[in-house]
Parts: sequence; C-alpha cells; structure tokens
Amino acid sequence: MKNFDIKYLIDNNKYLAGTDEAGRGPLAGPVVAAAVILPVDFYDERINDSKKLSANLREELFKVICKNALAYSYTVISQSKIDEINILKASLLAMKKSVQKLSPQPDIILIDGNKSFAYEAEVITIIKGDSKSLSIASASIIAKVVRDRIMIRSAKKFPIYGWERNKGYPTKEHINAVLKYGACVVHRKTFLNKIFDRAYQTELSFVE
Repeated sequence: MKNFDIKYLIDNNKYLAGTDEAGRGPLAGPVVAAAVILPVDFYDERINDSKKLSANLREELFKVICKNALAYSYTVISQSKIDEINILKASLLAMKKSVQKLSPQPDIILIDGNKSFAYEAEVITIIKGDSKSLSIASASIIAKVVRDRIMIRSAKKFPIYGWERNKGYPTKEHINAVLKYGACVVHRKTFLNKIFDRAYQTELSFVE
C-alpha cells in the first residue's frame, strides 16, 4: 500500500493526500470524510480498508495515524444536508472540505471510488482505493472512527434504534424499530421513503 502511494510522488509532487468517507449507506446520522497526508517513510502493516478491521483495531490505528501524519482532518456533513443535496454530493463535499483543511496543502489527491471533485491540485480517483492506498486507507479509518463515535453518542439519546450496534445502517433491528416507533431527527428522511413505501404496500396486500 505504501508503494502504491509513492509512485504518485514524482514530477516534484511533495505532498500526497488520501481521502475517503464513511457512512454513505446508513439510514441515520451524518456522512464523515477524512483526508490524510502521511510521511513518505511511514508504514504500518495493519492499516487497511476500515471495513476489514475490528472496531478495537480501528481505534488503535486512529491514534497511530493521527500521531504520525504530517496532516489530517475530517468533515461531518449532517443528515439534513444529505437530505437536501443527496448522499453523493454530500460525500464529495465532505472529502473536498477535508482536503481544504490540510496544512500543508497536497500536490496530488487520491480519492476512493470513481467520483471526483474539482480542486487546485491534481485529483485521481482510485476504485477500491481503501484496499490499495495507505493514505486512503488511513483516511477511511479516521472517517469510520469519527462517525462511529457520533452514532454511539446518538444511541444514548435515541436507544430504541440500536445504533450502538448497527451505527445507523439498515439492519433488520433498525428497520423494525423505525417501522414500530417512527423516525427521529437523526434519520435521513430521503433514505426512509422506500422503507415506508414497502411497508405500506405490504400492508395493502394483506388488506386485499
């Protein structure tokens, strides 16, 4: 993963930033993105796509990355903003804002996925980048840890949805709670439409 990043540090490119997001699929909570610039000589073989790591290891690596990074930042985009502009635009906005917060600013930016945003520096999209690039994987860990912490705090205020376990993702437990108790202010209203429509159609089929 380290060598993957290094190959981009040519033609006087001094700083490379990796950026990634966490939380595109949940029914509730924000989307969080992070951006990271790592020293060229930094490596930790445990760093990988955050989805492949345990929660405890992510927390441990979060501290390692923050301690060793030349620069890192993260951005939280609320569920209301997601409803307003859609999740793709919100994810790209969060990544761009995270890069903007970096000091020093990168000469080249690697983004996880195939969607991009305009920036002064060169931007390169990397499909499955969180499994290929050390800097993108590091950003994915920061974003995931920050978002999980937010959802665990929210679970204390809204315990009926089980967010301390599902982090807002559409598990059976979460969906059943939404159908039984309704949505709360932390839910993404546009994400719930299909669930309510499906439940309504099922109810109609029983009536008929």
